[in-house]
Amino acid sequence: MDLTRYVNTFGKAMRAKYGQKVHKVSINAAFTCPNRDASKGIGGCTFCNNASFNINAQQAPSIEQQLCEGKSVVGQKKNAEKFIAYFQAYTSTYADVNVLEQRYQTALNTPDVIGLSVGTRPDCVPDAVLKLLAEYQQQGHEVWLELGLQSANDDVLRQVNRGHDVACYKDAIRRAKAYDLQVCTHLIVGLPGESLEASIDAASMVTDLGTDGLKIHPLHVVKGTQMARQIKQGTIPNLSQSQYVDIVTRIIRQAPSEQTFHRLTGTANKDLLLAPDWCVRKWSVLNAIYDELAA
Repeated sequence: MDLTRYVNTFGKAMRAKYGQKVHKVSINAAFTCPNRDASKGIGGCTFCNNASFNINAQQAPSIEQQLCEGKSVVGQKKNAEKFIAYFQAYTSTYADVNVLEQRYQTALNTPDVIGLSVGTRPDCVPDAVLKLLAEYQQQGHEVWLELGLQSANDDVLRQVNRGHDVACYKDAIRRAKAYDLQVCTHLIVGLPGESLEASIDAASMVTDLGTDGLKIHPLHVVKGTQMARQIKQGTIPNLSQSQYVDIVTRIIRQAPSEQTFHRLTGTANKDLLLAPDWCVRKWSVLNAIYDELAA
């Protein structure tokens, strides 16, 4: 399957820039989240169980070990030659800037790691962090700031206990672009209280604000979350694969040709996933998106 005829995927963009395959390696650098440690809230977002997508969510090995193991697996599976350290778990800018620098530099010191992709929240990117990331970029490293917006509707953000609003995201991306950083924005399709059309509007909004990349995935209801209890009460909408495919293809078609898509769908650990059940079939979803784009 080759989506690159229709979509400027992250892999395509990196091959064009570096002349070889570049792949992210996910790591857990033992950060937490302001929506868990009581500085903003407790319990986290209603959809969040980090173990559903991060194999190192419970007890993470060292950054060096994670990168070594990840490079071995990804290098063989994806035939990748260079790697980007993806600080994925929880909020990977939520620490003193000196701590961040030590952990980021540890990753960059690893052979064949050419850059960083840092996942975080819009309310956790002070200028000191943006300046640090910009310095790495100026040194020639590939740097992406991944901002988890999830929804462009403040009521929906409150309903899922996100702990920030849309204005916070707008401020974060404005300041990130002032540092000339590349920004990838995360959006979730199928959140309670949000229409499917609103996801298209959200993608349009963040594009207008200057996001360089988009990461889209369907809502996963997984065990160990507040949503796991809500789904038993019938208060979580049942997103179908066909609905999701329609929304994603419409987002792709309206996006500028240069916009990079870091993710078009996502899967959850099948032992934790409660719904939708089609989320375990990643390639089925991607093939359906491909077919819709080719039609």
